[in-house]
Amino acid sequence: MRATASAVKQVALARGLALHQPERLQPDDAARLVAIQADALVVAAYGLILPQAVLQAARHGAWNIHASLLPRWRGAAPIQRALLAGDSETGISIMQMDAGLDTGPVLSQQSIPISPRDDAASLHDKLAALGAEMMAAALVDIGAGRAQPRAQPAEGATYARKIDKREALIDWRRPAAEIERAVRAFNPFPGASTRLDDETVKLWRASLAAGTGLPGEILQAGPELVVACGEGALALGELQRSGGKRIDAAAFLRGRPLAPGARFR
Repeated sequence: MRATASAVKQVALARGLALHQPERLQPDDAARLVAIQADALVVAAYGLILPQAVLQAARHGAWNIHASLLPRWRGAAPIQRALLAGDSETGISIMQMDAGLDTGPVLSQQSIPISPRDDAASLHDKLAALGAEMMAAALVDIGAGRAQPRAQPAEGATYARKIDKREALIDWRRPAAEIERAVRAFNPFPGASTRLDDETVKLWRASLAAGTGLPGEILQAGPELVVACGEGALALGELQRSGGKRIDAAAFLRGRPLAPGARFR
């Protein structure tokens, strides 16, 4: 929970490179980018739309590392939306930026499978490493004049809207498979959550289990913690009470004894 410099910032400072870190891109900031006269601009995980003057500032244009197989999951949260939707694969698209939201022509793409155990954190790390390799290769082609980006197809476009914390509140009336995906999609942020009496509990790991009951009903409270859903059930593997640490189900039950028939809300 401490502010930490990104890897890019740490390298820039270590090498004595100029570093500018505006909270919002104001006209003066855009003018500074234009004045640099860069060969190319590289954008990764930047949450704002760049003005046209910035997109045109570099001789070879502005290029984005986008964490999806465009045109699927344009927008702010492609990793989480792919997990929530139950996609079997995702990937990286190296895209030339235009005035639209992730609508520019694509230079290169590479897919990776989504493992049944992947959460947003593990998938992010895989895609970050892949994106760095692909962008390094793309810059060689861009600088050599070999880059030939292609327009995105009109079919298959979907929008990955920004994650709202309210989405992370578990609705136990939903099928167990959907809730399990939500637990993975919202790990590490904002964390899937539920209510137990008057306390908020976050769920960090869960797996599909057998059982039926009222949505949110605890079916088994030792050694596993199994909860009924709208369809099927979930075994909760890692939980966190308010103000506490992440702990496994056995430790959770030692600190908060429960009995079958109690309900998460």
